[in-house]
Amino acid sequence: MPLLVLVRHGQSAWNLENRFTGEVDVALTPLGREEAKAAGKKLKDLSFSRCFTSVLQRAIETLTLILEESGHPEWPVTRDKALNERNYGELQGLNKAETAQKYGDHQVAIWRRSYAVRPPGGESLQDTAARVIPYYKKEIEPLLQKGENILVVAHGNSLRALMMYLEHIGEEEIAEVNIPTGAPRQYNMNEQLQIERVEYL
Repeated sequence: MPLLVLVRHGQSAWNLENRFTGEVDVALTPLGREEAKAAGKKLKDLSFSRCFTSVLQRAIETLTLILEESGHPEWPVTRDKALNERNYGELQGLNKAETAQKYGDHQVAIWRRSYAVRPPGGESLQDTAARVIPYYKKEIEPLLQKGENILVVAHGNSLRALMMYLEHIGEEEIAEVNIPTGAPRQYNMNEQLQIERVEYL
């Protein structure tokens, strides 16, 4: 029975500074690297036939550290921009608290957490899902159907979009879903790819 494990990258420099990051290619912090190594230790006893990540360095480095720490740097890795973080447009680089002071908490909450509303010049979660889910169906689901174990290291919003599909989470419910950095989320599936168990490791 196949396993699917999702990991949000470790803490990035702009996570630490409370900035909207989006598709800006920022690096991990020292804590972020430790979170990635800790995830690798948790996954040490599992085996994956393929790993997927975005083209952004914070996800790539997280996956690299996971593979090193788990003792399997040889596992094949596919990088694709379909798994990139949601583009926050004009908000990218701005401090979240200062942005809330400027536009109001309610407006910023809508930009951050709603499903269909786009921030100025950016993507909504719906837009993100429109690239993440087709990629998952085309590239990852066929491997799971063959019984292969798959590891995906990506970003808060690209993974939230995927979780909506996997766990049948509604547009309103997803606003309350937060994914911790560096915490592997494991899906145990049956042969029909129905989820039998899901848990953070």
